[in-house]
Amino acid sequence: MLVISSRELRQNQKMYFEKADKGEQIIVQRGKDKAYALTPVTEDDIYFNAEMVERIKQSIKQVEEGKVKRVTTPEGISNLLGL
Repeated sequence: MLVISSRELRQNQKMYFEKADKGEQIIVQRGKDKAYALTPVTEDDIYFNAEMVERIKQSIKQVEEGKVKRVTTPEGISNLLGL
């Protein structure tokens, strides 16, 4: 694992992106108490891929058809979530 400062990342972006592409773990330290992981994004990481768009369309259709479950109490939320 490689820990670098945000300034170092800015100065050498290309090198660190290439290292991340090759699988190296890179942590960017920002100040004393903030840190970020630099990782490549794959198609599986993108929230709105074709499968997710289809699921959203199906959900909208269910709402339009009235196939919804209304939850109005904290107990109802707990029951819905199986808590």
